[in-house]
Amino acid sequence: EVAIVAVGIHEGEGRDRADISLPPAEEKLILNTVEAGKPTVVVLFGGSAIDMRNWIDRVDAVVEAWYLGEETGNALADVLFGEVSPGGKLPITFPLSSSQCPLYYNHKPTGRGYDYVDMSGKPLFPFGYGLSYTTFEYSNLRLSQSVIKVGDTVEVAVDVKNTGSRAGDEVVQLYIHDVVGSVSRPVKELKGFKRISLAPKETKTVTFQLTPEHLSMYNKEMKKVVEPGEFEILVGSSSADIRLREILTVK
Repeated sequence: EVAIVAVGIHEGEGRDRADISLPPAEEKLILNTVEAGKPTVVVLFGGSAIDMRNWIDRVDAVVEAWYLGEETGNALADVLFGEVSPGGKLPITFPLSSSQCPLYYNHKPTGRGYDYVDMSGKPLFPFGYGLSYTTFEYSNLRLSQSVIKVGDTVEVAVDVKNTGSRAGDEVVQLYIHDVVGSVSRPVKELKGFKRISLAPKETKTVTFQLTPEHLSMYNKEMKKVVEPGEFEILVGSSSADIRLREILTVK
């Protein structure tokens, strides 16, 4: 037997929240269910991040349902009963609490570290995060050219294998990091993603076209340019789970 607890938040235009926790009664419901001794799955309904500190370590699983519409029941049943392996990824960062806000993956480097005196600076769940009923292995990251001229396009390819015993979907994510820029650049930037379906033990090659637009930035004169230099090409399963990297040099 498994207990499924459906909880959520009320939000919308004109209903901004200063506290991103669930209502106290709903947190109490989760904890009381856990105390009953049954494996507990929490299904979250909402359109933004939720503080889970008071209960995340005591439940067995969390399903982020967002707002699914008319087929909510059927879709959740398929996932909860294992008919479908979940393959979605978070389009936002989930902080530990309101105290970390604002928190986002593509921040500028500080040179001082990212932890608070009394709290970790790491999120509860990073941008792009999501679990599956199977596992995936990334290999053989390659660039069509490792050295290009300003204005050139480069193809990025990576092999992804389903290493588990279940069919599943993976969202392969491409990030870049401008190693040295004339102005401060983010620690990483999402430049592409592709969702693929893989049978057990199947391997597919995923390709991206990295164009001058993807490599461009606004300089001190507020002109959009591609600056010569090195770019880290990062491929992974989330913004915090980078599996492979290569260096692209722009001359």
